[in-house]
Amino acid sequence: MQKLLVVIAGPTAVGKTDFCVRLAQMLNTEVISADSRQFYRELSIGTAKPSEAEFQGITHHFINSHSIGILYSAGSFERDALAVLDKLYEKQDVVILTGGSGLYIKAVCEGLDNLPETPPELRAELMHRLEVEGLESLQTQLRALDPVYCESNDLQNTQRVVRALEVCLLTGKPFSSFREHQPAQRPFRILQIVLERNREELYQRIDRRMEQMLAAGLVEEARSLVAYREHNALQTVGYKEVFDFLDGQYDYEEMVRLLKRNSRRYAKRQITWFKHQGNFKGFQADDFEGVLTYIQSTREALE
Repeated sequence: MQKLLVVIAGPTAVGKTDFCVRLAQMLNTEVISADSRQFYRELSIGTAKPSEAEFQGITHHFINSHSIGILYSAGSFERDALAVLDKLYEKQDVVILTGGSGLYIKAVCEGLDNLPETPPELRAELMHRLEVEGLESLQTQLRALDPVYCESNDLQNTQRVVRALEVCLLTGKPFSSFREHQPAQRPFRILQIVLERNREELYQRIDRRMEQMLAAGLVEEARSLVAYREHNALQTVGYKEVFDFLDGQYDYEEMVRLLKRNSRRYAKRQITWFKHQGNFKGFQADDFEGVLTYIQSTREALE
């Protein structure tokens, strides 16, 4: 029987972890995490990393797999995740891949685009502009050169903005145009599912999560990571706002407001991404039986 990879994607705070634990128990299988920040051992509170108790004995690969001192790319994850899948498929017919990091999910399902290497002098020039002119200047130029990319990606992520701008300036083509390649062929069937919630309910869950993170010590965790603040994983919603607070750019109440607002905006971008990438079928996050039936019918068709 052909092997099956079940992808459970969705925006932050939609409930992917609990859903996948329950699904893995029903399918007697393991989970591969494609959350690009939960790879790092030092990042726990700000990434909403599940506890061992929440795993309920289900093996999750690629959580706490690396130190923050290592830059773990989507390309490296693609290679390593495919190697893990090869081993799991020796004993499993179905494996779950989950996360909200669309690029890392895409890397496993389709492979990555063949992007050009950036000359060091162009990178140095853009980093100098970033320091002198600020991120907003680079964002404005990127919007002019590639509005499609800007529509569904996190423009607060400094490294992604710089990388996209590099490719635009180097090739004269939009960065998004390099994403229109032919997907790599995989030796397993892929079933892509995106969990959804009513927008108001999702935003309430996001606000509660931010409050829980702050109560758990998010500010203290960020303070312990200041030395690594330029790392890609820390140039993201949930840490960037705290670093700016620690720098004295605004007070605690404004930090809380921005954490919630930016997390909601990030969720909106995730929703847009999954609508326009891959072949995702949407299910309400509380429709576990519907998802299970969909998976089982696909498995039966593969027999």
